[in-house]
Order: sequence, then structure tokens, then C-alpha cells
Amino acid sequence: MVQIIRHRKVNIVELDAGEAIAAHCGPGDIALVTQADGWSLHFVGRDGSIESYDRPYPSQKEALWAAKAAAEFGTD
Repeated sequence: MVQIIRHRKVNIVELDAGEAIAAHCGPGDIALVTQADGWSLHFVGRDGSIESYDRPYPSQKEALWAAKAAAEFGTD
């Protein structure tokens, strides 16, 4: 189930495994995706490109804090 958290004008979109980032996120959004080995963090660029961190976080809480820290830098 998709959950959206707004932090510093940035959408942090929490997705379940198998949900497509492009289907639920727009430019400037940060996606948190649950997977078998933890929570992965993905950043959607203005052109729709997706950049990701190399390793997943072990918990949703850690991934969310990292996403909020990244949102501090924000976009427009």
C-alpha cells in the first residue's frame, strides 16, 4: 500500500515490494521500497531518471530518517 509523507516540500513515497516507482512517484520525490533484505531508497530526477543508494537500510525507520535528511536539501 502506498503511503506519502511530505517533508520540506518533498514527497517521500513508501511502496511495497513490486510496486513501480514510476507509477507512484513524480520528479523530486523520494521512494522508500520494502524488499527482502531491507528498505531501499530511490530518488526521482526532474527528467524521470531514478538514482538509488547502493545498499538497503535494515529498517523502515532508518530509511525514513535518511529520506528526511535528503529532503532537507530539497528541490525548488
